[in-house]
Amino acid sequence: MFGDQRLSLGLNDGLFCLRNQKDNAMLTARRESATLSPVSDLSPSFSECWPRVCRRLRAELGEDVFTSWFGRLELDGVDNGFAQLSVPTKFLKSWIQAHYTDKLRQILTDELGPLSGVTIAVRSSARPIAPRPMLRVAETDAGALTTTAPAEVNVIAEIISSRPIAPREAAREPLSEALGGSPLDRRMTFANFLVGRSNQLAHAAAMRVATAKPGEPLLYNPLYLHASVGLGKTHLVQAIAHAASEAGRRVIYLTAEKFMYGFVAALKAQNAIAFKEKLRAIDMLVIDDVQFLQGKSIQHEFGHTINALIDAGRQVVIAADRTPGDLESLDERVRSRLAGGLCVDMAALDEALRVKILEARIAAARSVQPDFSVSAPVVSYVARSIQTNGRDLDGAVNRLLAHSTLSGEPLTVEAAETAIRDLIRTREPKKVRIEDIQKLVATHYSVSRADILSSRRTANVVRPRQIAMYLSKVLTLRSLPEIGRRFGGRDHTTVLHAVRKIEGMTVSDNGLSEEIELLKRMLTD
Repeated sequence: MFGDQRLSLGLNDGLFCLRNQKDNAMLTARRESATLSPVSDLSPSFSECWPRVCRRLRAELGEDVFTSWFGRLELDGVDNGFAQLSVPTKFLKSWIQAHYTDKLRQILTDELGPLSGVTIAVRSSARPIAPRPMLRVAETDAGALTTTAPAEVNVIAEIISSRPIAPREAAREPLSEALGGSPLDRRMTFANFLVGRSNQLAHAAAMRVATAKPGEPLLYNPLYLHASVGLGKTHLVQAIAHAASEAGRRVIYLTAEKFMYGFVAALKAQNAIAFKEKLRAIDMLVIDDVQFLQGKSIQHEFGHTINALIDAGRQVVIAADRTPGDLESLDERVRSRLAGGLCVDMAALDEALRVKILEARIAAARSVQPDFSVSAPVVSYVARSIQTNGRDLDGAVNRLLAHSTLSGEPLTVEAAETAIRDLIRTREPKKVRIEDIQKLVATHYSVSRADILSSRRTANVVRPRQIAMYLSKVLTLRSLPEIGRRFGGRDHTTVLHAVRKIEGMTVSDNGLSEEIELLKRMLTD
């Protein structure tokens, strides 16, 4: 019996050694495959090809996905057959590597020629990054993606680095930083927030939430603020965080990206419980730009955290660029919970508020440049001309200041017109979203948006659905598969059929053609 066991153990040891030899040989082969011939004589140049790569990514993945994940991606060059890309944060790097490496490699190969793989590094604007071996993503014979290193990197070290981090090792990870919240801008307080008709309700609700006394019932929980870019929602939620913190309440302010990074770091460090407990032990959670939340597990944890805080009587404040119902990427239960609180829209800045903002910015500039002066007619002209957002108004004041200090000429209306010419809509046309199309078409044809997304086949639903699909193809950069997913998970062939049918009908039906042109104008004006 014991002899048989010893024989079995000997055989197992022999097999183990053979497997080790085989694995080492495979690793050596992969390592050698990483040193492929370099891509030389690139044509066209990086400066010409990278914008095309970005345009293809935007067209194939959609504007929202491109803005969220690829807006800050840069092509640094090609080294030894590997395209070198860089992003500003670790989270972006890990997310792109996990979900979009194949897509990037395909598009870059189309533009640059054959590539061995793609590498993504984290760049730093504060200090140069010390040279270090770059991890490279290459394809195996089976077509699966594997992480390989240059020949000078120890293979064993690479294998160890791919294992989950043990709790003792994870202490070196910036977990405490990830849980500590995003930094607050000390300028974004209630004292510096300018109130007008467009944001009066949002300001009042924010003040009520920020100044609530301990033990008072939370009337507006969660408080959900939504507005387009540059209308002050970030300023307002940071003002809430400032005021609540000064009142002695435990507050964590997080951007959506910071929340995702914190959660991923906690999972990596095998310390997710500490992450959850820290978030649920506070008095107020403030989340900005929640529309950028991605990933099912992250969304589930976000939803659980929101529910736990609200059920425990803790305040939740959320900011986004659209209503909860329009956050298509979020789980339906999360959207429902967010919609159950107070949702306040911060509308476009009215002219009186734009004048107040300009006067405040000019006064701030005068503290640095005492002789800077802008007449009332110039202020009025700028306020009438720039109707978009507060950031464009900041840019206008900067241009007026530069014109005044550099030219030495008085600031007349004509001079102001020249100075801010680039801000007076030589701007991009209005971007149309699929959800906007669905809502408008549903309203126009007296059906619900849920009907359009449903599987109903009645005539009063099918026609509006096809028109909405057609407009989505014509007015957005979304691909047919993406449009199909936005319409209740339909196949791209269904979308193509709808587009062709409406195109054909508009040729023979003048009434339908006029209706569609009206809808286009309503969506783009």
